[in-house]
Amino acid sequence: MRKISVLLAAYCGEAYIAEQVASILPQLEAHDELLVSDDSPEGETAARTIVLSFEDPRVRYMAGPRQCSTTKNIAFLLGRANGDIFVLCDQDDVWLPGKLAKTRELLNRAEPALLHHDAYTTDEHLNKTGRTHARPGLLRNLLRNSYTGCCMAFTKELLPHVLPFPQNIPMHDQWIGLRAERHGHVQFLDEPLILWRRHTGTQTGKGSRFTQKIVWRLQMARALTKKRGAKGGCK
Repeated sequence: MRKISVLLAAYCGEAYIAEQVASILPQLEAHDELLVSDDSPEGETAARTIVLSFEDPRVRYMAGPRQCSTTKNIAFLLGRANGDIFVLCDQDDVWLPGKLAKTRELLNRAEPALLHHDAYTTDEHLNKTGRTHARPGLLRNLLRNSYTGCCMAFTKELLPHVLPFPQNIPMHDQWIGLRAERHGHVQFLDEPLILWRRHTGTQTGKGSRFTQKIVWRLQMARALTKKRGAKGGCK
């Protein structure tokens, strides 16, 4: 059975991180791991005490790269994970029972592959407010991205096509998804597997100006068409 590395990029996450970790640990197998990278600018926060209080040997807590960037924190985690399947997650969501079993079932093969499932959106108290619907298509997701990191998992065979992250990409999840469409197999699961909490302190998915979105799309398109080599990018 392939080993799963759950990658949790934390940033001042003490408000909700206990609920997230509590929803993850029962779904891990004995050989799996949960990596928590705390990228809070002031250093170790209350999140460290909360995470380590679970006293689970499968949990690895570490100080992040301290660059106030979710993308760089994810790259930091990917460079330290030992699994065959990487599962991304946010600090303030809650996994529904069976998420990891479904992920393992659908990605339990040795090939570049990515799984994207749906999610229930909620308010800060986990009251459901809607649900997401991801859709395939490289051009479609370049123009209007539907790849969401907390709903994504992918095999280690995809990693050479993903890292290093280009310096100027706006979103790691969109980059990973688009690279998977070009160099692997992408499966969209029309089933919500997490509660995606949206609140005022959310670090990802915040609104942006129209002009900024245009710039980001151009940067992403340029990164996708650029010949990739061993140098450059951000690990």
